[in-house]
Parts: sequence; structure tokens; C-alpha cells
Amino acid sequence: MITIIAATNRPNSNTLKVAKYYQKQLKEKGADANLFSLEHLPIDVLNTDMYGKRSEAFQEIQNMIYQTEKFLFIMPEYNGSYPGVLKVLIDASNFPDSFYDKKAALVGISSGKYGNIRGVDHFTGVCHYINLHVLPLRLHIPNIKTELDTEGNLSQPDTIKFTNEQIEKFIKF
Repeated sequence: MITIIAATNRPNSNTLKVAKYYQKQLKEKGADANLFSLEHLPIDVLNTDMYGKRSEAFQEIQNMIYQTEKFLFIMPEYNGSYPGVLKVLIDASNFPDSFYDKKAALVGISSGKYGNIRGVDHFTGVCHYINLHVLPLRLHIPNIKTELDTEGNLSQPDTIKFTNEQIEKFIKF
């Protein structure tokens, strides 16, 4: 099972639009994928699901993580890195069995000109620590506001080319 993680809890985010774009493209290539937006984490996850405790609401998320073989993380740039809420997801998940020996693809997005290159690097380090194998083709999509059309599709030819390449490699990964 593939799960796309829209790695922000911001409602109606560009991150979610890119995640939906990837989900649609994967489906067109014959690979179904679940989509999980971090805006759906339990509101009190920091108080109820950290350090070995487990709420009923997070247990459903934990089960999804257990069932997932491949993760695709769409990460916006927050203060030169990835969002803290993504680290909360990783920290609240059971260690080491949640992500151990599974696979991931990483996509950074930003409104600036670097496409969250530092955040993707930072999160790659976390992935290595939890033994989550990262597809070498990591994408960085800058100027996200000019990349998306009104229907939430990527519109720039180079970006479409590279996302298609990443998706094809991820399916085979």
C-alpha cells in the first residue's frame, strides 16, 4: 500500500493540492494511493499519543502506517525546514516498527525559490535514522503559487516532467 502524507496541518494548503496531484498521477499509472493530511491528526496528539500512550484516534493512523509499504511525503518549507507536525507524526508512531525497512519518496515545496531543499535534507536524515529507505530522486518545487493552476494541477512543463519521472521510479522502487 502507498500512502501520501500531506505534511502540514494548514487547512486548504498547497501541500494538499500537490498531494492530490500526485495521488491522481499515481492512479493514472495504475498505482492506487491513500492520502493522509496531517490536518487530520488528533488535536491533542501531543498529550495523548506520545511516549508510549495511544489514543483510539491515533491508533487508526498507526494501523494505516503499519499497512503502508511506501510513503510519499509532500513537505512545505517552514522556517527553513519541514513542519514540526511531521516530526510529531514520526515521534508519536511506534518505533522502530512503524517505518523500519519501508520505502519513501520526498517532495519539497516552497513559495520561495529553493523548493524546501533544506527541509528535504533534514527529513532525509530522520528517514535514515528510522530506517526508512529514500528514493534517490528527491524533488524540490519552488514558487509553488506559480506552479499550480486553478484546478490544483502542476502546470510548468519541467515540473511535470520531473514529477512523472519520480512517480515512475517510485512505483518501481
